[in-house]
Amino acid sequence: MDGVVHFEIPTEDVERAKSFYGGIFGWDLNTMPIGGGEYTTITTTPIDDGMMPTEPGAINGGMMQRSEETSSPVITIGVEAIDRTLEQVEARGGSVVTPRTPIPGMGAFAYFKDTEGNVMGLFERSG
Repeated sequence: MDGVVHFEIPTEDVERAKSFYGGIFGWDLNTMPIGGGEYTTITTTPIDDGMMPTEPGAINGGMMQRSEETSSPVITIGVEAIDRTLEQVEARGGSVVTPRTPIPGMGAFAYFKDTEGNVMGLFERSG
């Protein structure tokens, strides 16, 4: 069974959102350049050297500029093989929003749209 491994919060104003979530929940929020833009990692629980949560069942997340593709929060599911999963998504009536995209040192991600119009994420951990 594939589980939820990550969440993403789209923002209009990253600094405002960082202040809001960090101030209320005490999350560690770090913005870094990535893919020609910026991405803010959200650490809600301790992580290992591979940036994965050390507590069973815990997940961390990210924050990025709101876009047409990611206009609402995104739930990301960990899978063994993104390309195979995207084939299954399309076979069952969904569509690919963002194909498999490498994340250096971590693995890869993709976005898909389900049959209800929701954008969801996929994560494949490096072997």
